[in-house]
Amino acid sequence: MENEKQLRWSNIALIAFVAVWGLGNVVNNFALQGLSVVTSWILIMIIYFIPYTLIVGQLGSTFKDAEGGVSSWIRATSTKRLAYYAAWTYWIVHIPYLAQKPQGILIAFSWLFRGNGNFVNTTPALVVQAICLVLFLLFLWIASLGLTTLKRIGSVAGTGMFIMSILFIILAVSAPFMTKATVQTPNMFSIKSYLPKFDFTYFTTVSMLVFAVGGSEKISPYVNKTKNPGREFPLGMLVLAGMVAICALLGSFAMGILFNSKHIPADLMANGAYYAFQRLGAFYHVGNLFLILYAIANVLAQISALAFSIDAPLKILLGDADPEFIPKKLSKMNKKDVPVNGYILTGVLVSILIIIPALGIGNMNELFNWLLNLNSVVMPMRYLWVFLAYMLINKHLKEFKSDYKFLKNPVAGRLVGAWCFLFTAFACILGMVPKTSYASNPSSWLFQLTLNILTPIIFVALGMILPMIARRHRTNNA
Repeated sequence: MENEKQLRWSNIALIAFVAVWGLGNVVNNFALQGLSVVTSWILIMIIYFIPYTLIVGQLGSTFKDAEGGVSSWIRATSTKRLAYYAAWTYWIVHIPYLAQKPQGILIAFSWLFRGNGNFVNTTPALVVQAICLVLFLLFLWIASLGLTTLKRIGSVAGTGMFIMSILFIILAVSAPFMTKATVQTPNMFSIKSYLPKFDFTYFTTVSMLVFAVGGSEKISPYVNKTKNPGREFPLGMLVLAGMVAICALLGSFAMGILFNSKHIPADLMANGAYYAFQRLGAFYHVGNLFLILYAIANVLAQISALAFSIDAPLKILLGDADPEFIPKKLSKMNKKDVPVNGYILTGVLVSILIIIPALGIGNMNELFNWLLNLNSVVMPMRYLWVFLAYMLINKHLKEFKSDYKFLKNPVAGRLVGAWCFLFTAFACILGMVPKTSYASNPSSWLFQLTLNILTPIIFVALGMILPMIARRHRTNNA
């Protein structure tokens, strides 16, 4: 048994870093806040990310044999009904994520084969979304064949994207010293450039920061594979927080070198990483080499994430499906162990989310930004269950044995859990406000706001409908 506990704190930190972090987190938040995002990163690390990762450490250590992740934690600390809702939330929040992946693939292909990102700026949104729908349905069909090849691509692509993220920071930060590159942001060494303006607009962007640092609960299964989990797992989590902080701060600083923080391009979220690697290639006289490498890594990463996110969350929802809440038909498997009806439901919901927004948001770049923003509103909804489980565990601390405790005082534990829960909810609600100017296009702004509010409500309502259908099925079959 002891031989299985091979992972050290350094392994834990690295596994978690690849799972949580990506260059997109730097680009998207710089696009929203400019250079002042540096201060935002420091604040979010201290008040949210460090407690979050240490909470995950304790929950993972307490329920080291639980297979269902967050839903298993909720079942152990609360009721079967709440556990169902936790599993449902984990699955449903991936729907906007799946709806955006085909866009990312198309943009990467545009850069790979045309050498520019004009595709996003010049093609009508409805045309792009129709292509995205075909792409998504193709991958849904491939995933339904039970093929694992696409998931294997994931580990290669994940490593590739990780290397490109680190390479970006090294090349950009050293560019002004090693090449003829000029710093694009004026007054970059003035403290004023790094101070955010804490107004309403600022708080509507916090959800993107929360979205960027969330997801460390994915690595909870590794707690009981760690040597001396009580000491090494939290140490690994703290090192993870340090690595993320360094990459976020240096990455944002690097973006300030390459782009003028006062005049951020409108399509920076969609094309920023490609622009950055194109500029770095020019500085270091290697042409589009960095751009091509990044585009290839990104295509593979997006394809793998698409295949994995169709299958994995659905397996968590239906894996130990309780017939009391989930209709038997939904969890029916075919010969290849694929939940066919679950795939159909995924296909229907994603298709709606791909096409309907394109009817009200005609600009493809605006549509890309909106869908990314919607992800930052709904994806953190699953983090709420992590903090709820932590509050519940502190309510009955004597019942649960753990090799590692983040806070030994149950009252302090509940307060920190409640803080993280409320902060996440606050970020999600304010994140619903569109990031476009109301004055420039009032109808598009209102359309985006309506979709941002309705999407989470519809997701929760759908979760309430399933147990009713399951009850009716049981009554009819009784």
